[in-house]
Formats: sequence, C-alpha cells, structure tokens
Amino acid sequence: MADTATTASAAAASAANASTDAPPFQLGKPRFQQTSFFGRFRHFLDIIDPRTLFVTERRLREAVQLLEDYKHGTLRPGVTNEQLWSAQKIKQAILHPDTNEKIFMPFRMSGYIPFGTPIVVGLLLPNQTLASTVFWQWLNQSHNACVNYANRNATKPSPASKFIQGYLGAVISAVSIAVGLNVLVQKANKFTPATRLLVQRFVPFPAVASANICNVVLMRYGELEEGIDVLDSDGNLVGSSKIAARHALLETALTRVVLPMPILVLPPIVMSMLEKTALLQARPRLLLPVQSLVCLAAFGLALPLAISLFPQMSEIETSQLEPEIAQATSSRTVVYNKGL
Repeated sequence: MADTATTASAAAASAANASTDAPPFQLGKPRFQQTSFFGRFRHFLDIIDPRTLFVTERRLREAVQLLEDYKHGTLRPGVTNEQLWSAQKIKQAILHPDTNEKIFMPFRMSGYIPFGTPIVVGLLLPNQTLASTVFWQWLNQSHNACVNYANRNATKPSPASKFIQGYLGAVISAVSIAVGLNVLVQKANKFTPATRLLVQRFVPFPAVASANICNVVLMRYGELEEGIDVLDSDGNLVGSSKIAARHALLETALTRVVLPMPILVLPPIVMSMLEKTALLQARPRLLLPVQSLVCLAAFGLALPLAISLFPQMSEIETSQLEPEIAQATSSRTVVYNKGL
C-alpha cells in the first residue's frame, strides 16, 4: 500500500516537472549518483551548505511534512521535483538520519566550516605559547568530539560515559602530541629563528591528524562493541554487524586524516608568501584578517573533498560480514550508515 502511494506521488511530481531540470525525486536517496567521487562531492556540498543553518522551525516542519505527504501518496498537485529535493536537503542537513532529532547547530556538518574556521585560525597563530597551544588543541578536539558524536551512527544507544572517555582520550592525545612537537622544535639548535617559526606552523597538522583518529575511534568505540545496523536494498533491517562497524570507523577515520591536510598545511605556505608582500609588511594589522580568509577558503575546499571519499550510506557484500548476516537475507549486498 505504501509503495502504491509513493508511486502515485512520484507520478504527480513528475507531471509537474516538465519544465525543470531536476532529476526524478527518490525519497531517502541522494540526488546525485554516489558511485562516483563527483556525485558524492555534489551531494555533500548540499549537506554542508551553511544556508541551511538559517532554516526556520516552520520551514523545517513544512519540509518534513512535504516528504511525509510524498511517502503516503497525499502530495498536493503542482509540487515539483526541485521542491522535493530541497525539502530532503533541509531535512538531511538538520535532522539525524537514525534518530530524526535535530542536531545542535554548531555540530551539524553545515556548521562545521563557520564554527570551525576560528579554531583553525587559532591553531595556526604564530609564536604560540604553551598555554595557547593547549587551549587551541583542547578547543579543536572538543568541537571535533561533539561533531563526531552528533553525526555518529545512532542505531545503537551509547551511554554518556563512552562520550566522556572518548573526549578525554582525544584531548589528551592532541595536547600531548602538539606540546611534544613544539618542545622538540624549540630545542632544535640547527634551526634558524625563521626556520623554527615556519616549522612550528606545521606542528598542528600531525597533532590534529593523530588526535582525529583517536577522537573518532574513542567517541564511537561502542559501535565496535555493539555493531551497527545493516539494511537490504529495500531498507529492511537485516541485523547488527561488528564488521560493518569496523568498516564505518575506518572510512570515517581516513576522512579525518585527509580533512586537516589542506586546512593546516596550505595556509602556512600561503601566509609565508603573503607576509613578504609590501602590503602586509606595511600593514601588519591585516595579517589576522588575511589569515582568517585563507583558512576559510582552505576549510571550504577541504571539507567536501574529504567527506566525499566514501558515501555516507556505504555498501558491503554480505559475504564479508558475519555468517548470520549472510543467512538472514537473500541480498548480495547490504548498506550501513557510516556516519560523517
């Protein structure tokens, strides 16, 4: 009955779309093909679109209701595919796919760049003291921990104690690595003061990349213990898999290593060149605003590239999973939400 209603809605939406270029709407499916990197890149550009931060509660309710009408075959005449895709974009950007609860604004993927850029600027400030290094690494990992937790696979309940353990582990690892590398650089007598300053600017990358792996693993360790839900091609629950959980965490950890590369490596290179220009030498007060813009551009480039490495709903063959999963379905492959 639900399939018939959805088919009727699809037909109604298609009839209203003769003059638009939007592809036929598919409820719960990405607008762009996820088998190619470019398709995933375009999909995640929608997910991280900061304009969705300004969507009102009323607009969110309207978007959710429009999708419900489509699902139950009660879509009003004249609704276009573009309107349906827009409604789904709003829902996916604001509500968690597993719980359907609102994600707190600073921890949404659409808020990652606006709220994360000031932290990146702080991480890359020159002449860091021990206190400032500790502060910015703590703030960065606190933000990352909350983003990882808010966008986790939530098909299984996770106690607050796991969050606290993961958070403390990530912060301690980040601060330890950053402080340790800074001390080593300071004690390196072979470096000239200019070289030492340049090397110090690259210290945040290994610290952040290493801590990001710890952050993801520790924050989501419960998934390894409990497993995550896997679904067949029709969206039916097949079972819970620890092997799928390992794949999900590995894919997410890889994106967290790739993500800080352009963010923490490109700005120091660009700024070392810009600082030699006559404009910035004559107006040193412009250094911080210029560095902020460079970091914002690097962040805006890096985030969609990194999270596009893997589809959010990843596919895996049942032969690679636990025997009970393979026996519970006739599907050759199943899908799981790897998180973001």
